[in-house]
Amino acid sequence: MPMFPPGIAVPEPLPTGTLSILDDSTLEDSTLHRSTVPSAHTPSSTNSTDSTNSAAFPRQFARSRRFSLGVPRHFTISPDGSRVLFVRTVSGTDPVGRLWQYEDGAERLVADPALLVGAGTGPVPEEERLLRERARERSVGVVSYATDDAARVVAFALSGALWAVRTDGGVPFSVPAAGPVVDPRPSPDGRHIAYVSRRSFHVVDLTGADRQLACAEGPEVSYGLAEYVAAESMHRLRGYWWAPDSRHVLVARVDTSPVERRYVSDPADPTKPPQAIPYPAAGTSNAEVTVQLLSLEGERVDVDWDRKAYEYLVDAGWDAHGPFLAVQSRDQRIVRTLSVDPATGATEVLHERTDPAWVQLIDGTPARTASGALVLPEDDGDTRYLTVGGRRVTPEGLQLCAVLGVEGERVLFTASADPLETHVWCHEPGHGSRRLSRGPGRYSGVGRGGTVVLAGVTPRGNEVGVLRGTEPDADPGTGTGTGTGADAGTGADAGTGADTGTGTGSAGKAGSAGEAVSAGEAGSAGEVPYETLASLAEEPSVTPRPLHLILGERQLRGALFLPSWHREGAGKLPVLLDPYGGPAMQLVGRARGWFTCVSQWFAEQGFAVLVVDGRGTSNRGPAWEKTIHGDQLTPALEDQVDALRTAGARFGDLDLTRVAIRGWSFGGFLAAAAVLHHPDIFHAAVAGAPPTDQRLYDTHWKERFLGHPEEQPENYVRSSLTGRGHLLRRPLLLVHGLADDNVAAAHTLRFSAELLAAGKPHSVLPLPGATHLPAGDAVNEQLLHFQRDFLLDALERRVDGD
Repeated sequence: MPMFPPGIAVPEPLPTGTLSILDDSTLEDSTLHRSTVPSAHTPSSTNSTDSTNSAAFPRQFARSRRFSLGVPRHFTISPDGSRVLFVRTVSGTDPVGRLWQYEDGAERLVADPALLVGAGTGPVPEEERLLRERARERSVGVVSYATDDAARVVAFALSGALWAVRTDGGVPFSVPAAGPVVDPRPSPDGRHIAYVSRRSFHVVDLTGADRQLACAEGPEVSYGLAEYVAAESMHRLRGYWWAPDSRHVLVARVDTSPVERRYVSDPADPTKPPQAIPYPAAGTSNAEVTVQLLSLEGERVDVDWDRKAYEYLVDAGWDAHGPFLAVQSRDQRIVRTLSVDPATGATEVLHERTDPAWVQLIDGTPARTASGALVLPEDDGDTRYLTVGGRRVTPEGLQLCAVLGVEGERVLFTASADPLETHVWCHEPGHGSRRLSRGPGRYSGVGRGGTVVLAGVTPRGNEVGVLRGTEPDADPGTGTGTGTGADAGTGADAGTGADTGTGTGSAGKAGSAGEAVSAGEAGSAGEVPYETLASLAEEPSVTPRPLHLILGERQLRGALFLPSWHREGAGKLPVLLDPYGGPAMQLVGRARGWFTCVSQWFAEQGFAVLVVDGRGTSNRGPAWEKTIHGDQLTPALEDQVDALRTAGARFGDLDLTRVAIRGWSFGGFLAAAAVLHHPDIFHAAVAGAPPTDQRLYDTHWKERFLGHPEEQPENYVRSSLTGRGHLLRRPLLLVHGLADDNVAAAHTLRFSAELLAAGKPHSVLPLPGATHLPAGDAVNEQLLHFQRDFLLDALERRVDGD
């Protein structure tokens, strides 16, 4: 591989390695899995239908917002477990979210924005728009809500107005507010609703008596909102937490005055003024985040900790033991859990986690059980354990993903024993850890009062099940409960989450201590009945048929998608790699996510599509995740090359003389890097929203992997595409939303200028008004066609003349 820049090790030619085809016949529903993952070389009666239906897919994909509409999400369970609140649109193409309640086997519509404010598409406050962007929200109407502790009072915002409804059959009613409302949350007793308006923090009772507890001192200050890096890179989307007594609130104050400004404009409408966005690029100053204890009577206490050493507020909460914080050092090698004295604001260190690379943040931690035992992750070698009270309660090889909730001494969590699946588990003293989700898929959920909502993406798509009577003493068979839905931690669209407004941390809390069991001992022979919350999502017009593979010496997990009409030996197929390949997301799994449907659609267009999760991706243990420390490019790219060669050696119909690669965000970065550094292997690429210059990305995310750019500049040089434009020899299409405030359009525009200056032909597709998540049905539909045509044309030209 000639012309590798200094500082990047030149890889030796990789061996073909080894390949294994995963046999799904041992799975519990073998009929299901053999039907959704048939041999690519076996005739199927559905093949001609799938090929025909693929023509309808791009429009369906766009109209359904990546098949996210109509899927139940955002669950809250009542204390006795009898009622489940959730959000869902009324069809797979309707974008308006509505609030529902499930009780006694029946659903009831609780709040319909269409009846309250019209179509639910009115303008929202800028802070709300940014919050939705950070959450990758694709719907309108009721997109989030919060309840009191009893789940009797629900608060939500519509077009900036505050609404509430009682779940006992009442009609939604508006609550007077001081201004446009963002993130309303009832107090635990249901008497008050806190909210943010014009960056100031308010509390109002249900009659409209409003109190401003904290006033923003200037345009750079806000109370009760998460700063950019917290929402985008730490998964902390909130900025305040009620106390259990309903008389006090823990509130974050954010001052963005030290942060550099970026200006996002709309070149398609030059009459619009640009928006100023406080964006802390790697190596620059972060927002100043402090925390205050506010009372409804107007008292204020500052929370004190060493903010110079620990400038990141990772999470916070307020439980029966008092308020607590999780704070992190700028280099991200230390995370401290602090207790807070509500009278003085003084803090005490309860626990400290350290790591020579970085401390991985796990959603839902820290948490505390009813007895006060801390619920935390612990990394040791190749395993991320769940610990309760300092004791490991999960076995070696079971990778903790997230803590979903705490009730008494019970901990509900997600974990992965197989990189292709993520399951919901429950731990309780005296009963060990039990797996609740049974079928293959990627699951998340929430539990309370002996009821667990299991939400996951399965081989059949998004499904949600309600599992009753999960207490260990109630039924020894509860270890095999079934359910389905979406796991937000995997990049699936139908994210789940519960927020009762009771003062717990960002993901809700739960905890316990007790015996661990081996991963193989999870569950039992009994089968517990479960109820289903209907998904109204569109059924994809193409049926994914992934052949799951284990590739090469590193046992890379991959999936190969072949055209339904292809027969072995009938002809060579051009290859399309379709990766993400970066941290915090897996594309390969026993689940029908939107991305598997897209990969199959590209297969129906004539490609053999290979998807591979390489080093740095989730759920294969801390050592695997941190292989990329200091270099986010070389290992990721090596793994794609290794997987391609191994698959090509095994499947003779893969034409390795015609190989393309496409991706978005990190996947776009990987695609562009592939044609730059391996033009002998990759012959065309589509790079969507690629972060070409790592210095332009945010502090928390980028410094986690590459360190501070002033201290370790070589890591940023090694992991960037800038300065490599002269290497381009293959067709490259760069696609970027011009309103992207996450990966700024400057990444693509500067790199395009570099390519032009080097005399390297390339194509650029700007998307006016599009953010990091391109919006608009027409844009998303045509974007698939545009990529397909570009890649097929590039590979055809290679056959004709290269």
